Amino acid sequence: MDKSALRECVWNRLEDDGLARFPFPPHGRISNFKNAAAAAERALELPELADADAVKANPDSPQLPLRRGLLTQGTTVYMAVPRLRDERCFVALAPAELDDLDAAPTVSHMDEYGRQVRPEALPELDAIVVGSVAVTESGSRVGKGEGFSDLEYAILRERGLVGDETTVVTTIHEVQLIEEEVETARYDVPIDVICTPKRTIRTDAGEKPDGIFWASLSE
Repeated sequence: MDKSALRECVWNRLEDDGLARFPFPPHGRISNFKNAAAAAERALELPELADADAVKANPDSPQLPLRRGLLTQGTTVYMAVPRLRDERCFVALAPAELDDLDAAPTVSHMDEYGRQVRPEALPELDAIVVGSVAVTESGSRVGKGEGFSDLEYAILRERGLVGDETTVVTTIHEVQLIEEEVETARYDVPIDVICTPKRTIRTDAGEKPDGIFWASLSE
C-alpha cells in the first residue's frame, strides 16, 4: 500500500469507528483521536520528555495535551509556524513568560503568547514531538503528505540543534499503528518512541536525515 492509500485507509477508519475527535473531518490533517490525553500522559513519562529543557513540537490538535503537559512541567516548547511561512519560523513558548498555559500552545493563540524566532535562536533540543497519520512498529512515519515536519527537522539538523541521538516521539491511536511496511524517502524522519493510549513502543528506527536535501525542494 502506498502512502496516499494508507492515509485514506487510516482516516476512514478513524471516522467510521467513531475514533476521530474535533476538528472534523479527520481527513487531510494530523487527525485528533479519542483518548489523545492518555497517550500524552504516557509520553510525558518518558525520561527524554520528563527531564527536557527544550522540545520542538508540532502544532496539531492531538498533541495539544502533550504540549500543555510540557509547559506545565517547565519545558520550553518551540512550535513551527504553519507551513514555515515566516522567516522567523518558530514560536518560542517559555513557561515563565506565559500567564495561560492552556491557551498558549494552541495553534490559534501561539502567536499571541509566544515569540517568533529564527532557527538560529533555538537551543540544542532534548527531544522532538511530531504528529502522524500512521506509524509502523519499526518507526516509519506517514504524515499528512506535505513534508513540513521533515523539513523542520532538516532545518534544525543543519543548525546542529538535533542529531541521531535526539529522540523523536509521536502520539497516535492504536488503529494508526500499522503492520504494513512503508516505503520511505531519504528525507523522512523515523520515529523513536510511539505512545498510544494503551502502550509505549520504542522502535529501532536507526539513523535520521543529516540535513536539507535541496534537490528535493521546489523553488
